[in-house]
Amino acid sequence: MKGFKDFVMQGNVIDLAVGVVIGGAFTALVTGFVTYIINPIVAAAGGADSIGLGFMVRPGNEATFVNVGALISAIITFLITAAVVYFVFVMPMTKAREFANRNKPVEAEAAPEDIVLLTEIRDALRTNSNPQA
Repeated sequence: MKGFKDFVMQGNVIDLAVGVVIGGAFTALVTGFVTYIINPIVAAAGGADSIGLGFMVRPGNEATFVNVGALISAIITFLITAAVVYFVFVMPMTKAREFANRNKPVEAEAAPEDIVLLTEIRDALRTNSNPQA
């Protein structure tokens, strides 16, 4: 049970849970915006006597109505959601990581052992061939 408790109490799990809850609430908000504001505007583009922006594959059969307005609404919903996720979550996290990494000292990569050995041999040869140096 201790391992499970430690797992649940990790910051990542709690952050994920908060993100899912906020994402659900935000999805409802965007869906409402598109349903009650964008859809009527898109449907008005279909004309005064039409049922929306689209066309009937078989005239008189409402089951064959191709609803182009619904597709446009889904695209708008996606774009709004993606923009908010990017500007609220992704961009701040990227900036925070850049800020955190900026303060870390950059460690030079260790040279391979053969390069270190060759450098020592070179330095020893220089010292032996030029004793004043």
